[in-house]
Amino acid sequence: MKRILVLLTAATLALAAAPPALAGDAELVRNSRRALESLTSSNKAARDLAKKATAVLVFPRMIKAGFLFGGQIGDGVLFEGDRVAGFYNSVAASYGLQVGGQVFGYALFFMNEGALDYLKKSSGWEIGSGPSVVVVDQGMAKSFSSTTLTQDVYAFIFDQKGLMAGIGIQGSKITRIDE
Repeated sequence: MKRILVLLTAATLALAAAPPALAGDAELVRNSRRALESLTSSNKAARDLAKKATAVLVFPRMIKAGFLFGGQIGDGVLFEGDRVAGFYNSVAASYGLQVGGQVFGYALFFMNEGALDYLKKSSGWEIGSGPSVVVVDQGMAKSFSSTTLTQDVYAFIFDQKGLMAGIGIQGSKITRIDE
């Protein structure tokens, strides 16, 4: 048990120290486009949001690990239409009853210019402050329609792999990667 604790702590520290992707990273753009296409082709609510969104920020691969203390990190691409509008890094730390590791992706659909401007002008946007964010789960996605669009940002978590008790993006900090 002690060995597992040491390994998970080391993995968490490595995640926190990982350098952000270089702006202009073609592989990150390619992976982000693929992830968004996969999400919108398999999820009607995401497809409907994509049609109305001002922009979509896609983190195709987030890595999360923890044992009591945890962390997650990943890089993403902001798309305004088909155009790449920026590169971002998402990190989070947590403490509590948690154990395991997981890889997942998430996409944030910005529904208005005000929410998008907040992301672009902030020196690090923390989810849970600023524009309202709604995480769309499978149950909500089934009853989702254009008449229920009332929030600034909608989030979808997708492609979860691994074993980790609980998942969320609350408390994540998103920072633009300087070009």
